[in-house]
Amino acid sequence: MPACSPFAARCPYTEDVSTDWLPIAKLLRPQGRRGELLADPLTDLHEVFTDNRDVFFAPGGEPLTLESHFFPTGRNAGRIVLKLSAASSISEAEALQGKTLYLPESEFPALDEDTWFVRDLLGCTLFDRGQPAGEIIDLEFATGPDGRRLDDAAPLLVVQTRSPTEEDDGTAMIPFIRTWLESVDTAGKAVHMTLPDGLIEQDNRNEDNRPEDNRQ
Repeated sequence: MPACSPFAARCPYTEDVSTDWLPIAKLLRPQGRRGELLADPLTDLHEVFTDNRDVFFAPGGEPLTLESHFFPTGRNAGRIVLKLSAASSISEAEALQGKTLYLPESEFPALDEDTWFVRDLLGCTLFDRGQPAGEIIDLEFATGPDGRRLDDAAPLLVVQTRSPTEEDDGTAMIPFIRTWLESVDTAGKAVHMTLPDGLIEQDNRNEDNRPEDNRQ
């Protein structure tokens, strides 16, 4: 992870994922003659990829076995090759491409201090120097032309700072970097930062973006 980022445990938010399950990989395509699949990791916690462990295609579904794995180099660096019990041939692997693998959250390692899951940041109000700037609605990772994540680039908070219009979606992209971060309160749904002047225009901080319990 880049040293400038306090964020070390990405896990994309999807509405079909309960709070007790987290996606760990997106299967892309066959990568071998015995059913291996190339996948995009959906977590920075690579220790969840343990050989001979149970993984799942759906939260609470039937388990399958992650028989083996390795992290390739070269043009597929940053991805992972998985051998699952559900595929032993190229044709069987082709039937699995596009699927997502899940694990119960209870099987994830404890997060280091000052790290958070993506889903815990979504819905938080972003405060800039104590003033509400908007709601965090997404988090994006910079990617290269091949779609792989650029590990040296800080993740970007997508903040709804104003009401969308036909010409403007009303969002601002805020680098989530340690030097700007003051505190994160996931229980209270608040992220406090000190942002450079002009990063969010002052006229975007209007009453429409204030939480109900903070309005006068």
